[in-house]
Amino acid sequence: MADPWLTIIGIGEDGLAGLSEASRKALAKAETVFGGERHLALADVEGRGRPWPVPFDADIVVSCRGRPTVVLASGDPFWHGAGASLAEKLDANEWIAHSAPSTFSLAAARLGWRLEAIACLGLHAAPFERLVPYLAPGARIICLMRDGKAAGDLAKWLSERGWGASAFWTLAALGGARESIAEHRADGFAGDLAENLVAVAVEARGGQGIPRSSGLSDDLFAHDGQITKRPVRALALSALAPRPGERLWDIGAGSGSISVEWALCGGTASAIEAREDRAANIRSNATAFGLAHRITVITGSAPEALAGLEAPDAVFIGGGLDIEMFDAIWSRLVPGARLVAHAVTLETEALLGELHQRHGGELMRVEIAHAAPLGRYRSWEASRPVVQWSAVR
Repeated sequence: MADPWLTIIGIGEDGLAGLSEASRKALAKAETVFGGERHLALADVEGRGRPWPVPFDADIVVSCRGRPTVVLASGDPFWHGAGASLAEKLDANEWIAHSAPSTFSLAAARLGWRLEAIACLGLHAAPFERLVPYLAPGARIICLMRDGKAAGDLAKWLSERGWGASAFWTLAALGGARESIAEHRADGFAGDLAENLVAVAVEARGGQGIPRSSGLSDDLFAHDGQITKRPVRALALSALAPRPGERLWDIGAGSGSISVEWALCGGTASAIEAREDRAANIRSNATAFGLAHRITVITGSAPEALAGLEAPDAVFIGGGLDIEMFDAIWSRLVPGARLVAHAVTLETEALLGELHQRHGGELMRVEIAHAAPLGRYRSWEASRPVVQWSAVR
């Protein structure tokens, strides 16, 4: 970084007074300073300031390559800020960054919370459903918000979902002369703040949250009956062995329940479903669980619908496998990728037997029965047997 042309500066509500000497020197030298209207006013850059375009476009900064340029962002530019978007487009020797305390750090410091134990979310440009995987009794969450109205909307959203007893803090202009912090109860928050908010903090109370075990209740999913049932889904996920950051192909996804539980483990999924009505259910489930950013729904049939997709770390085939589909998928798998296939028909069961003999892995037949009324008594009601073949490429 001998002579970077771009300086990315995190600025707080205390403006120039809170900047390091290096940041102030870069500002004085810059021909152009990009930032939000609030950032530009805090830095007092006058005619050199250029407000960000809406929507955000990093290319406008790159167009200044070679000339002294500054980008202003709130707090830490690499935590829900523009920093990473810019760095991805530049060589390492083109830029340098001077960060300020993030909004999350300031909020935790005001509330006395352990930052490492808090979920920190940017909800200023994301749906409230992103909270769903994090909501649990006693969970502490700090959210960046768009404005005062959004804080009221969030309080209402929490209350409608059984979290109305949650403690709910509004934190505005943290670190500046206008700083204000107020504690409310979610279901008692009027939501009539006039000023723009920096953050909302929530200590969740009143609800239950999503279980973290594999095999969530079928009732949590929108479906038309085409769903990998809870016990069988738990077995499938055990064989798929999801890890954070991994990619799944969920073929014949039905309700998308496998994709949802995979994404809850921190991965991403491509859910391939031939029927549009079922694809709509997958989208609905992804949204309801706050996972629409992790699950891509593709309407179509395998293997044609797989063209152009990045190679997966795991594949789940819930039914309908034939040898042509298998060959097309198996040839795309990298060494170490896992494949799990289910069969309920005799024909597909025979195919899985052949594939097990050819490629090894584990072949398992699962028969499950549930207690059900039989006259004045109870008896076992058997579900269709499911054959599961799992193998590693």
